[in-house]
Amino acid sequence: MKIAVICGSHRREAESLRVARYVVRQLNELGVDDVYLLALTNNPLPLWDEGIWEDDPKWHELWRPIAAQLRSAEGLVIISPEWSGMVPSGLKNFFLLCGKDVLAHKPGLIISVSASLGGAYPVAELRMSSYKNTRICYIPDHMIIRNVGQMLHGDSPQSQEDAAVRDRLRYCLVVLLEYTKALRLVRQSGVIDLDTFPYGL
Repeated sequence: MKIAVICGSHRREAESLRVARYVVRQLNELGVDDVYLLALTNNPLPLWDEGIWEDDPKWHELWRPIAAQLRSAEGLVIISPEWSGMVPSGLKNFFLLCGKDVLAHKPGLIISVSASLGGAYPVAELRMSSYKNTRICYIPDHMIIRNVGQMLHGDSPQSQEDAAVRDRLRYCLVVLLEYTKALRLVRQSGVIDLDTFPYGL
């Protein structure tokens, strides 16, 4: 089983990236030995343009290796900070690049990160729009890690709140792995037709 972890923050020293690395370690502990981490630090992906549909060499060289990693993953963890109540633009751009066949009918776990007591808006935004053409299937559970600067440091919890976040996050990852097994059957069923129905409604 392969899981892709997408860190949606553009910042160089991002708390979201620290959380992403913690998630990778947790997945390894749960027996997932193939984890692909894509960090959007410093905006490595240009803004979407039509060249991606026309086999433009720029996109061929840059996006094809990333898309191959994502296609081979069976589940995803999407980590987003909340910036002014929104998902970062680079993460939205990432979903535009994915198109119809990269994430389709694979389970996704949303983890939202807040420096204070926010974090709900990215969950709502991702659930509302990012699935339409990508066909990513967000599982019912999600995480909001509030006061992230005080959470997930080191191997042991530093507070009751930290312990609760760790326990809930591990539970969400276990649920994601079960959805990963289940949705594998959907993708193998032969009923998925992305050529006839490439766009969501």
